[in-house]
Amino acid sequence: MGVTKTEIFTGEQNRLAVMLKAMAHPARIAILQQIIKANACICGDLVDELGLAQPTISQHLKELKTAGLIRGTIEGASVCYCINPDVWDELKDQLDLFFNSYNPACC
Repeated sequence: MGVTKTEIFTGEQNRLAVMLKAMAHPARIAILQQIIKANACICGDLVDELGLAQPTISQHLKELKTAGLIRGTIEGASVCYCINPDVWDELKDQLDLFFNSYNPACC
């Protein structure tokens, strides 16, 4: 697969693509839903809740954290994750702009 020419797109387009790519897996959607449902940081309950192996969950958490959608804090021997509210609001605002830009009368 070729290299993406990200420099030809705006910063907002690239940032939105990174966030959406991080969310583009059902396990990651489930992880985000669990964190939102808990309304608190999650420290290790995801394996029991989702039925996935710990290494699999760790990899998905890493992708979500790299995109900035979640943040982690170390508590003893475990890492706890929660939604990153600033990035979550940024994603919501970007998606609102994107979806609201559609004019259904154009075709």
